Amino acid sequence: MVRDDLYITVPSFFKCPISLDLMKSPVSLCTGVTYDRSSIQRWLDSGNNTCPATMQVLQSKEFIPNRTLQRLIQIWSDSARNHRVDSAESPLRSAPSPEQLQDLIKDLDHNGESFSKIVCFARESEENRKFLARMDGFIVTLVEFLGNAGDGKCSSFDFLEQVVEVLDLVLSKVEGLEQVANSMLKTERNCLASLLLVLQQGSIESRIASARVLGAIANDGESKLLIADKDGLLSELLKLIAPEKDPALIEAGLSSLIRISMPKRVKARLVHLGTIKALAKLISGSNPSVSVTERALKLLETVSSCKEGRSEMCEDVACVAAIVNKVLKVSSAATEHAVTILWSLCYLFRDQRAQEAVAHANGLTKILLLMQSNCSPSVRQMSTDLLKIFRINFKSCLASYDTKTTHIMPF
Repeated sequence: MVRDDLYITVPSFFKCPISLDLMKSPVSLCTGVTYDRSSIQRWLDSGNNTCPATMQVLQSKEFIPNRTLQRLIQIWSDSARNHRVDSAESPLRSAPSPEQLQDLIKDLDHNGESFSKIVCFARESEENRKFLARMDGFIVTLVEFLGNAGDGKCSSFDFLEQVVEVLDLVLSKVEGLEQVANSMLKTERNCLASLLLVLQQGSIESRIASARVLGAIANDGESKLLIADKDGLLSELLKLIAPEKDPALIEAGLSSLIRISMPKRVKARLVHLGTIKALAKLISGSNPSVSVTERALKLLETVSSCKEGRSEMCEDVACVAAIVNKVLKVSSAATEHAVTILWSLCYLFRDQRAQEAVAHANGLTKILLLMQSNCSPSVRQMSTDLLKIFRINFKSCLASYDTKTTHIMPF
């Protein structure tokens, strides 16, 4: 038995709920709970007719061997033993045999109950996720499941959500992510259709995972365009960033959109879909988190670099005012994104509407205060450029600011 006191932590779902020891022969009751065979047999032989974990009355006292979990425990145990002998860094460092891998992957085929064990295993630790990412054929199998679900061949939506969640957990640990992305995007597989389906119908957790997977595979210009060209996908990502949504969901949606939005064509499409109004509403809402505000401003900065984005932003006085309001109010990153947007609109492209909107939103006061702060060299240079545009001599304005502070609007 692998013991916790040997500095190897046994994953919790490998332990029997009765004995709390590592299971040697896991079996599942009709309630779906898995126990070590010897422990549950003693429980039933003692005259009990309930499931120990749920206390449900058992309709049947028969149990089914959980072979997938047993193989996973065997793989983990073998690796842990090798760790003790070889003093490796990780108890999961040694690779399992090809036969063990093939048996495990074979049992995963659209078996939601078995696959849930893999989800738990991946959630357990960073080392477990690295272990799964290194497992020969595992990522390929996940991608095949995802593609088949997009073809409408997935019998269980719960299973599809689990596949997406595991992909989210392990993709960052995969070597050769570009090859995996190509496999998902540039073949006949309908992986994007599956990810879109999860965005539309999934739980909060699976929608977050789907958005993260999309961001992870958007690793070059071609992949970004392929994702953006999927009908309905950008619209669903935009739905995630509504102010009333869960903050984690908003963050995942923003992060994915930032990754996808770099090509000019994608920026123009996002503007057409109403991204600027959605972002202005988001940053103007009641107390958005720092991370949400930073990401929203970063996405606004991205779309402001295209003609369509600048035009719509300059027509929306409320949007410009909301951007000005975030200068020196959230974080240094948020301030830099906000100043970059204002610099792009007012200085680089000399838009008169934007200049007027900044002035009406008390933007000059913010710029003067920013110049006196410990800002980065790039922010200081952009602030200087903005002052030049407004034909203001910084020294005289600063002197005026020092002697007439009561005439300056607070922020």
